[in-house]
Amino acid sequence: MIADSRLEREALAREWSARLAASAPLWRDGVEGSSPPSVFVGSHGYPRIGVGPLVPAAHGDTGLLDAPERWGRMSLGEIVSMRLRLVRGVRTVRADETGGRYVRSLQEVAMASRPADAELRFGRPASARGVPDGHSAPFGPVGEIERATFSGAPAVRALERAHADTDLGAAEAVMSLWRAGVEVTRIQRCLSVGMLGRRRRLVPTRWGITAVDSSVSRALSREILAMPRIDSWRVHFSERLGNLYAVILFPRAWRFEVVEAWQRADGTMAFGSDSEGHGGIGHAPAIAGAYHAARLAVCEHLARIGAQAGALVLREIRPEYSVPVGVWQVREGVRDAMRSPFAAVGGMDEAVALASSRTGVSAAEWLSHGATARALRQRSISEFA
Repeated sequence: MIADSRLEREALAREWSARLAASAPLWRDGVEGSSPPSVFVGSHGYPRIGVGPLVPAAHGDTGLLDAPERWGRMSLGEIVSMRLRLVRGVRTVRADETGGRYVRSLQEVAMASRPADAELRFGRPASARGVPDGHSAPFGPVGEIERATFSGAPAVRALERAHADTDLGAAEAVMSLWRAGVEVTRIQRCLSVGMLGRRRRLVPTRWGITAVDSSVSRALSREILAMPRIDSWRVHFSERLGNLYAVILFPRAWRFEVVEAWQRADGTMAFGSDSEGHGGIGHAPAIAGAYHAARLAVCEHLARIGAQAGALVLREIRPEYSVPVGVWQVREGVRDAMRSPFAAVGGMDEAVALASSRTGVSAAEWLSHGATARALRQRSISEFA
């Protein structure tokens, strides 16, 4: 990604720090407002980690502030400005301490069916910390919690049941919630705050995001193996927040690949990719959480239409994607593509040519940095050997 460039990363750090520094003095002693509801679990210092709610200085319906599924029509600037309104409260807790009063209160916030009122008092003034990590959505200043009070709100029934079922494994709980129509971001939040599974622990938010995307898409990909194959080559497109997605579906047994392309600071192109066959991916993807986010969106689509296919996701990350806002935008971007009408094409070369006509990357570059086209050609040759 663009943030991989040292110069661009430093420029982003300066820009983001300036924005945070300008807003931090507003929250010297604490903050009162309605949490969307939202809870964030840090990863630094694991297993002793910073845990707490995200709270804006506003009461009422603040749900939009932490609902990526509803940000489809918003610009990058609007999302960043909105997220800067959220102040992150932090208290250090051990990852295995899920039964204490403070964590139980956060679990109630995470289960809430509507924004939950919160009052946070800080032991020291809130400060600007860090830059967006590219995994989770960014937020504003961070304050160390000295005292926190929360007002109760009715719980989402499906979340309440999953939380109460201590005999249900985490993967099973995640899948049951997805099937019940609970938003992926809400499931991720509940997993992070130690609400699901038999052996419950706090899970850093960035890990929880990937865990849920991976768990649901892995289960769906196994179900897809038993479904009939699509009968044509299809290309779906979407564009949002400086990212262009082309999803090529082809009539073969399930296999999946993501190829990403971005421009370095010196103007040259860089690429990243990873792939799997019907046995799944047996390692951590080189492109990290973006892989599982894209796989989830494609698997949801195939499960919805009751079909099996191979899938190649091409992602062009353009310079205007200047602030990484989280892998949620990959999931939602590919979901947008899968909801769009497809263009019918005659094969891989035609599909990639069509995709390259919408991007700044040539068909030859896309093909040379992925494994799918090569695997399909090798199979075709072997069939006629």
